[in-house]
Amino acid sequence: MQPIVAIFAAPSGSGKSTIARVIAADSRFVFSISATTRPPRGAEQSGIDYHFMTVDEFRALIAADAFVEYEEVYPGKYYGTTKAEVARILDAGKSIVFDVDVKGGINLKKYFGEKAVNFFIKVPSMEILKERLMARGTETPEDLAMRIAKAEEETLHAAEFDYVIINDDLERAIEEVKAVVSEKLAAV
Repeated sequence: MQPIVAIFAAPSGSGKSTIARVIAADSRFVFSISATTRPPRGAEQSGIDYHFMTVDEFRALIAADAFVEYEEVYPGKYYGTTKAEVARILDAGKSIVFDVDVKGGINLKKYFGEKAVNFFIKVPSMEILKERLMARGTETPEDLAMRIAKAEEETLHAAEFDYVIINDDLERAIEEVKAVVSEKLAAV
C-alpha cells in the first residue's frame, strides 16, 4: 500500500481532533504528534498527545530547519510538525493523520501535494463553536474571545481545502470523512 496523508484542520472546538483520532485508529495510519509550546491540558502527556516544549526549544528547532511546517497560532503559542515525526511514520510504511491549525493544514497540503487529502472541519455557527469552547472549561474570557476571533478568520480559508465537512452531527461527519479516506486508499 502506498501511504496517503490525511490532514485535518479547523478552528479550536470544531471536533477535528475527535475525527482525526477515529481515522488514526485504523491500523494503516499513524497519528502525527505535533510539537507545541502551550501547556498540557488535563491528562495530556508529552510524546503521546503533543511534544510539549518551551518557546526557546521550539525556536531552536525553527533555526535548525527541523519543521515541515510551524505556526505561532497565538502569541507565544507555537505548533508545528517536525521532519523527524514525518520520517518516523513514513519509514514505518504507514499513512499519516495530521491534526493541525488551518495554516498548518494549507502548508502540509502544499508540502505533500497529491499524496495528501485535506479536510476543513466546520462548525455550523460561531455560536455553537463558542458553546463548545465554553463547555471545555479551559478557556478564560480573554482566551475565548481570542479563539472566536481566530475562528472567524480561519473559516475564511475553508475553500483552500479539498473537503469541507460540517460537524453538526459527529457520527455523520466521521462517516463522510471515512468514505473519502477509503476512496483515497483504494486509489493508491
